[in-house]
Amino acid sequence: MPFPFVLPTTSSFSFSSSFSCDSHPSLCHSASAQRGVVRDALRRHKRLPPSSRAASLSNVISSIDGYLPYLFAVDSGFGSETLVGGESINVVLNKAPSIQWRPTLSGDIVPGRERRRISISSLEYEIFFVLSTLAFAYISVARSILQPLHVTTGDFVGAKDRTTAIQTANKHLLDAAAIYEYLADRSEQIATAPPCVDVAPTTARALASLAMAEATLLAVTKDDPYPAVVAQSRNKNDKEWMFKSADMPKPKAHLNARLCLAASDHATKAGSLLQQQAGSGVNKASSGLTRYVDDLRSTCRAKACRFFGIHAEMDGHVAEGIGWLRAGLHALDIDVKDRESSKGLGFSKLRKGLAEKREDRRVEKETAWGADAGRLEETRVLEMLEAKWNKINDTMNTQVIPPLNSLLAKMPSGREIFTPQPYKPSTLSRDALEAMRCLPEGQEDGADGHEASSDDEPSGPSVIGGYPECEAGQTPSGIAYY
Repeated sequence: MPFPFVLPTTSSFSFSSSFSCDSHPSLCHSASAQRGVVRDALRRHKRLPPSSRAASLSNVISSIDGYLPYLFAVDSGFGSETLVGGESINVVLNKAPSIQWRPTLSGDIVPGRERRRISISSLEYEIFFVLSTLAFAYISVARSILQPLHVTTGDFVGAKDRTTAIQTANKHLLDAAAIYEYLADRSEQIATAPPCVDVAPTTARALASLAMAEATLLAVTKDDPYPAVVAQSRNKNDKEWMFKSADMPKPKAHLNARLCLAASDHATKAGSLLQQQAGSGVNKASSGLTRYVDDLRSTCRAKACRFFGIHAEMDGHVAEGIGWLRAGLHALDIDVKDRESSKGLGFSKLRKGLAEKREDRRVEKETAWGADAGRLEETRVLEMLEAKWNKINDTMNTQVIPPLNSLLAKMPSGREIFTPQPYKPSTLSRDALEAMRCLPEGQEDGADGHEASSDDEPSGPSVIGGYPECEAGQTPSGIAYY
């Protein structure tokens, strides 16, 4: 958690090939130059290994921030009464633009192949792709900040640093949610059908709800000591247990439970919006995203049940707390009876251990970790508390565990904690607009409009008699003869 989005890539494009601006002749030239910087940043980011991509996210964000004022200035130039930086811009459409983007949310990707590029002919979809890429970058930054909290082989992160990391990641998630809300409102004015699901209005609404669900759940994690205790117990390098017991403050259980229910409602809304995308290929959201949203909804509901159980246990009702824990396991589609019947079998324990080790390797290598939306982590916490409270109830209290339906009937509604601030598009300053009244100098970047895409550029000279993938300096057989 959050979802491991992949940043899209794009082809080169010359604004002067489709637009002209009499009031500011250098505007199209400057917009093309800034777009070339974005394209180059996305290309470099894609070619990096997964463990090195987090360091390049700041470059991607800064390049998009530099391009957006020029893009919005060109878009505003179509309105005769629109003022940008206190000046009026007049942009004329000479011919429909043809811009290529490679979507990352459309359909299921074939192993070993990339999704095919789609061509857009509207500046609105260019704005959609650029802002969506910016939101993906914000979420990726949040993931890179949270990644050290889930590592089980390095030094354990303390409570203060953990809180700071969660608060910083939350800010990036809320910024992404504001961008998605802006895109959803803006895309409702487009009359044409979207070329792919990545730029559909319902997708923007779904991603806004998804970001709100992740931010709300992350706010609960800040005050939840149990995942950190479970992670600390699995950390091989942690020696604190030798001289100090785990610090377990009493959380604001009932409030956290209602916040988790609100996060579950956001995830449910996101899932229903993604399911509205009927079709196949580029007109359907990827199964990985829809599966993640469904797992996030289940995890949020399981966390809510756990906090209700903690609240009951704090009041002395241990049996009711156990019932809430079992309700949380039921929300994760884990049958308590089947789990108890297979507890002595070695195969189920082996399969669970392999799944945990596989997830730990993903976290260490910074690949697609957290794709289960914290489902495995929440299962560990529920099982830890259930084993502890069952021992107490069997030896001391011996209370009757209430049935599942009677507990779910008492579940209250969710409570919101965040209200995202509206996204404000960046604009050019008056001095920058004044400087673009002169004629452009030099050739525009990608002036022909048919420059090869970043994915099609050759990596180096091919080897004579070898495969096209062979690098220079290699012989076809890999053996040098003298």
